[in-house]
Amino acid sequence: MIPLENAPGTTPLENTPGVIRRILLGCTLVALVATGGSLYFSEIAGYIPCELCWYQRILMYPLVVVLGVAAYEARRGVWRTGLALSVPGVGIAAYHSYLQVSPGAASACTVGGCGSTLWTGLGVFTIPRLSLLAFLLITVGLGVVAGLRP
Repeated sequence: MIPLENAPGTTPLENTPGVIRRILLGCTLVALVATGGSLYFSEIAGYIPCELCWYQRILMYPLVVVLGVAAYEARRGVWRTGLALSVPGVGIAAYHSYLQVSPGAASACTVGGCGSTLWTGLGVFTIPRLSLLAFLLITVGLGVVAGLRP
């Protein structure tokens, strides 16, 4: 169990580069899986991405590199860049997920029939919901990194 207070003369646990590195590595893995998943759905499964899917890809793909380099270097300040990509991604993915459940709104997402449920995992996860989950996980992770004491 980790003590709430540190012994005199020791560095707080959250200041160690290892903690920052592990959180950023987790965020990088989420971005990598999301990127790989989107490429699988379009290139292998043959689903044509709609405009909202493209916006989400534009925000997710750079996170793999940005967070990967930051994890390697244990850069705490990456939260600013990462949140600038992940927060709008949360908004777009949430709107896209809303279109899938809102009657009549599904017609707003027309390319490739993306507004309808083309793929469902575990009966609950659709492609936009997976994107929303990935962006939320990354946003929370970067929020934790931002909240760590310098």
